[in-house]
Amino acid sequence: MGILFQIVLASAIRLGLIYSQYRQIIQDRVEVSTILNSWKRMTEGAALYRHGISPYAGDIFHETPLALVLCDFMIRRLPDFIGVVYVAVDVLAGLTLYFTAKSYMKELERAQKREKKKYAADVDNLLLHRNDVDTSPKYVLAAYLFNPYTILSCVGFTTTTFANLLSAALFLTMCRGWRLASCAFLALSVLQSLYPVVLLVPLCIYTCRDSRRRPLAVAWTVTAFAALFAAALYLCSAISGDWLFLRSVYNVILTVTDLRPNIGLFWYFFTEMFEHFRLLFVYSFQINATLLYLAPLSLRFHSDPMLLAASLTALVAIFKSYPCLGDVGFYMALLPMWKHLFNSKAVVPDMQQSFVILCALVITSVLGPTVWHLWIYSRSANANFYFGVTLAFATAQIFLITDVLFAYIKREFTLANGIIKEEDKAKLRLSLE
Repeated sequence: MGILFQIVLASAIRLGLIYSQYRQIIQDRVEVSTILNSWKRMTEGAALYRHGISPYAGDIFHETPLALVLCDFMIRRLPDFIGVVYVAVDVLAGLTLYFTAKSYMKELERAQKREKKKYAADVDNLLLHRNDVDTSPKYVLAAYLFNPYTILSCVGFTTTTFANLLSAALFLTMCRGWRLASCAFLALSVLQSLYPVVLLVPLCIYTCRDSRRRPLAVAWTVTAFAALFAAALYLCSAISGDWLFLRSVYNVILTVTDLRPNIGLFWYFFTEMFEHFRLLFVYSFQINATLLYLAPLSLRFHSDPMLLAASLTALVAIFKSYPCLGDVGFYMALLPMWKHLFNSKAVVPDMQQSFVILCALVITSVLGPTVWHLWIYSRSANANFYFGVTLAFATAQIFLITDVLFAYIKREFTLANGIIKEEDKAKLRLSLE
């Protein structure tokens, strides 16, 4: 399927849903819209802004002033073409990921040529072939444009669509070595939700990898990011006229003051726990979403910063305080860049849980709205049922990430040491010496 055909078909699907009777239903789904990306809250904030009332004085609006200005511009200048703007932004995000995948696959091909002399003799089936290099970017584009999660996020007019474009631009500029542009896109991503700050580590790895003065390159990158982020904050304060937006945007993310249900893990725990344990669990959950996996993954996968960035993005999408399906769809679109890990020709397949994970994701995606209806409308279920589905959904994603990372490690080991034959497995023993 050609790229142009994919773009036209994906745009038609999105526009058809946007201008149908189902758009409002999708927009109101808790799996799609949260307090941080809801279009309804954006329009309310823009209305207050136009009447000279600060939208950050209450507890309705939690977007940045830059997003507020953009939303106000679309409502005033493009009221009949907002859907077209969202579709264009979403398609542009998919195309950006396509070019990211093209750059990354060429990077993998060059790395394989450099390391091929060190590989074992019987690993030809595990090598990256020209077909993988050519087809992976197309699969990435298709995985983003036709992923139901990203489609629903676009149709629901969530600001996650714009966040995905920023993240895609960050991945592209990072992969191509455009340091200043990478720092700018990272600053804008962090400005919106804070959590992408963990991507500063793979960005620093990329910038210092080809530099002779690595400490200086890292210091330059960190300084540039900090300066651009500070400039973005100052611009936001100039737009809003004060610094109240810091409380409305970032305090609600860090302290989880709003406990409306979503596909994350925060809301149920903080609803059920005793208040005097709240601070402990806030620290525990936020550390788990940001710093806990940063050091071990960075140490292990520093040789492949793109895989590191994708893994950190996926973990943030699972463990952040207010996740949505658009976040999940974005990192899933990156996975075809490692399609060679799905190698069925190997004696021991690299990824062994793909079918189980796929079934779990499909089942939980269907059960979520079903259980929500039983809980909210039929009153024949309760919050435990819905949280059970979201917990299973998060577990399936965790299995997906660990399966990809373990497959990557296993492939690296096999390339270096050769494939272990069946008759040799009996001779292997576990030694604790």
